[in-house]
Amino acid sequence: LTQAKAGLRPIGLMTMAPLVDDPDAVRPVFRNLRQLGDSLRERSGLELPILSMGMSNDFEVAIAEGATHVRIGRAIFGG
Repeated sequence: LTQAKAGLRPIGLMTMAPLVDDPDAVRPVFRNLRQLGDSLRERSGLELPILSMGMSNDFEVAIAEGATHVRIGRAIFGG
């Protein structure tokens, strides 16, 4: 990320945590992505304002760890 390709400008990071029964079990996944984003911002000078992490079963933990975008389709539409 230190040199963006011509025409590309990364705006954030995304992760999908493993599907587990206890949402707190994936907290380290979300925390690690936030820390990676912090490190990349510092080293590259990119803003990277978006952290897309968390789905219907763990979005609350993801938000607590800094998510700016969550994917909650199943919570809305069922499935």
